Amino acid sequence: MSDFETGEDTVETGTLPLDAWHRAQGARMVEFAGYHMPIQYEGIIAEHLWTRENAGLFDVSHMGQLTVSGAGAAEALEKLMPGDFSALGEGRMRYSLLLDEDGGILDDLMVTNTGEHLALVVNGACKWEDIGFLREHLPDDITLTHHEDQALVALQGPKAVDALSRLVPMAADLKFMQSGPADWDGVPLYISRSGYTGEDGYEISVPADAAEKFAEALVAMDEVKPIGLGARDSLRLEAGLPLYGHDLTTASDPVTSGLTFAISKRRRTEGGFYGAERILDLLANGGPTRRVGLALEGRMAAREGARVFAGEREIGTVTSGGFSPTLEHPIAMAQVDAAHSETGTALEVEQRGKRLPATVVKMPFVPPKYVR
Repeated sequence: MSDFETGEDTVETGTLPLDAWHRAQGARMVEFAGYHMPIQYEGIIAEHLWTRENAGLFDVSHMGQLTVSGAGAAEALEKLMPGDFSALGEGRMRYSLLLDEDGGILDDLMVTNTGEHLALVVNGACKWEDIGFLREHLPDDITLTHHEDQALVALQGPKAVDALSRLVPMAADLKFMQSGPADWDGVPLYISRSGYTGEDGYEISVPADAAEKFAEALVAMDEVKPIGLGARDSLRLEAGLPLYGHDLTTASDPVTSGLTFAISKRRRTEGGFYGAERILDLLANGGPTRRVGLALEGRMAAREGARVFAGEREIGTVTSGGFSPTLEHPIAMAQVDAAHSETGTALEVEQRGKRLPATVVKMPFVPPKYVR
């Protein structure tokens, strides 16, 4: 652990189980979400393109791995989130949203029915707030456990299935958003066919004391390289996937953020989750803004916070943006007035005092390669 200053407080920067391994691999480390994390190894564009063609190994151990157990656990979570967890079959998972009482998004997360309990993977940057919120709002007879002794890695890319199934054959039998337990050389794993890059791939929960051995076994294969956070961000941007704290905040809601698929059919009828009255009204009548994708001309990327214009009228803000290595031009997500959100609408983004031409396009920017 080391210290860094944030205003009046001194905050400790955490060290993840694979910290020494990343440094030995030549990673450039940065502070992110309270931990030292690898931002890149050989370069973001090279790592991005490698993952699109091969398999990239990402360390996402900063994310929170939680379980919720006890009679009525699914129903208890349904009061806080708009998913239909009571109908979630064993080994199945859902993307969902943790909501505050006004329907603001506290976090986006994955919920899995392991058969023994419901497992949650939450964002690293807000996991402690999530844990506090869940402990405050779940009934006393529901048990919330934070599995700090587990590492989490993601193997993403078209050759991920070839690499992982050599170590764990059951991985090849999973489809997108399916999961299950596995054993590798006596090490218990929990594997889901999921990720946040738009590529086929897996997330694997592994005991922290076995994480380095497991990572070594994966990168020993010709198709696998370690990949940093920089490429993870450009991949998820091309996939049109929002990043909490940037594209989503407590000021966001599921409807104007384009995440209505996270509101299950039964919940749209019955409601009963935090913020349901407001969210169901937005579903019925539409919201004032929408999250859209923007394709920009030239080489200059639009960054978070850049203002979006329709003529001289300011109509929105870029929430994340960058240069797309796959498409070879800048792309961005923005929250804009609904009246200017139709595909094909010509807009401008102000970056470094310049107006950059931009066009509203459908997301994802790069089609996903999920195996369904």
